Amino acid sequence: MSSTVQIDKLLSTVIQLKASDLHISVGQPPVVRHHGRMRRLEVKTLDNDDTTALMKAITPDRCQQELAECGGADFAIEYVDGYRFRVAVFKQRGSLGMVLRRIPSQFLTFEQIGMPEAVRSLIVRPRGLILVTGPTGSGKTTTLASMINFINDNYDRHVITLEDPIEYQHKHKKCTINQREIGVDVPDFKEGIRRALRMDPDIILVGEMRDLATIHAAIEAAETGHIVFGTLHTSGAASTINRIIDVFPKDQQDQVRTQLSTALIGVLSQTILPKKPDGLVAAFEMMVVTDAIQNLIRENKVYRIDSSIQTGRKHGMFLLDDNLYGLWKNGLVDKEEILLKAKKPAELAAKIAAVERGLETDDAEYEEDDAEEDDDDDEEEEEEEKPRRRR
Repeated sequence: MSSTVQIDKLLSTVIQLKASDLHISVGQPPVVRHHGRMRRLEVKTLDNDDTTALMKAITPDRCQQELAECGGADFAIEYVDGYRFRVAVFKQRGSLGMVLRRIPSQFLTFEQIGMPEAVRSLIVRPRGLILVTGPTGSGKTTTLASMINFINDNYDRHVITLEDPIEYQHKHKKCTINQREIGVDVPDFKEGIRRALRMDPDIILVGEMRDLATIHAAIEAAETGHIVFGTLHTSGAASTINRIIDVFPKDQQDQVRTQLSTALIGVLSQTILPKKPDGLVAAFEMMVVTDAIQNLIRENKVYRIDSSIQTGRKHGMFLLDDNLYGLWKNGLVDKEEILLKAKKPAELAAKIAAVERGLETDDAEYEEDDAEEDDDDDEEEEEEEKPRRRR
């Protein structure tokens, strides 16, 4: 059996099963991830020659070179009928391993994703930085692709994406969309942003904000009248802001806080959970940058952001744990899965236990009280602001 037949068979199995990933390692049969669980395929155990042949069947020459020099490489491949896979090849214990992730060929709508309502108004602002954050494999790429697709269906814009590698491919609809792959079309993200600013963009998508130079370039692009979408591997709005500021040297941090407070317009954090009886569902945390939150960022009071989100429902904000609670209450996800992903599992467990015992409190009353307190807070903060502005 030739290796190409084998890789074709493996990829068609992934597509038939609707699995998300294919894992190739020496010493076991190929493994697929299906509805979040790892399952071995009933195929022979792979040896060194098998994994090397499978790698060579799909890996472009430049990536084989990178694999030899750096011990790993990432790229995307096109399989039949528009099915695409993101591939990571790597060395491990002297042999080769591969993980292939299926890139869904259809864009999901906002309704299918359960996208927070606030996103619709943020993505049509004339400028600002919108961050989509979450751990690896939490669906950030899919969320960003559906945002770009929504804009492409509804607005005329010039969109430039910087991706490593390109996963979803966009056609020109109402928008003109140019997708640039890092390492192929442009050397790195920072250079990609710098060049993009000369290409009359409305929207720049930065696939990963992984270093100081890229983060700084993205913030400056957002300040100069563009919408910038970026991703970070952080969980939650508050930790995202801390992560960005901590990347900078101490003597620049105050200036960056000020820049970030005006450039940032929203943070969407997400995670993915197994849905009952099968499938996956996303849970979100949404922060919209209001005047009050701008002040908290500028004054280094990030620890107060969570309570601002909790009381900012009228702006479309909510915390991850509240969203998780809703998924459990609506019978979509098991309690155990919810608590694994919660930021404050003990508090959430107590709330769920109270409901299960039939001692549910009326959430609405609390929310109204919170909202009133929040309005007072906003007013106080605005009062504090006025003398400063006059100066």
